[in-house]
Order: sequence, then C-alpha cells, then structure tokens
Amino acid sequence: MSNFRTGQENAHPQKKSMIMSTLIVVLLANLLIQIWLLYTALNNALDGHQEVAYSTFIASLVLFLAGTIWLYFLPKNVK
Repeated sequence: MSNFRTGQENAHPQKKSMIMSTLIVVLLANLLIQIWLLYTALNNALDGHQEVAYSTFIASLVLFLAGTIWLYFLPKNVK
C-alpha cells in the first residue's frame, strides 16, 4: 500500500513540476495574506484598537501552521 509521498516520487516529472508550481503559488498567496494581516494589525494597533491585533495574530498563526503543513507536500527531487 502506497502513501502520498511514494506516489508523488513515482509521478511523471511534468506532474511534479505542476505540483511544485501549484504549491509555490499557494504558499505565496499565504505569505501575501500574512503581510496584509501584519499591515492591518499595525495600523489598528497604532490607532489604539488592540482587539484587532489579537485576532490578526490568531489568523496569522493559523496561516503559518497551514503553510508549514503545505511544505510537507513539496516534491523532494524534481528531475
């Protein structure tokens, strides 16, 4: 019985490139959302709205954890 990793290693190189490209785009979107959350948190914290800083911290933490989980799905070697 195979798992995701062995199936991914046996895949065609073109499919590996497509998986890699898709995961990179998702990770970049994740990064852009985190930058936007940082910008929002800083603006609201400077205006004195501390409650927004806590909610954006939690959202950013969830996105960070999702990003680290996505890194598991990157192919190990692309030939």
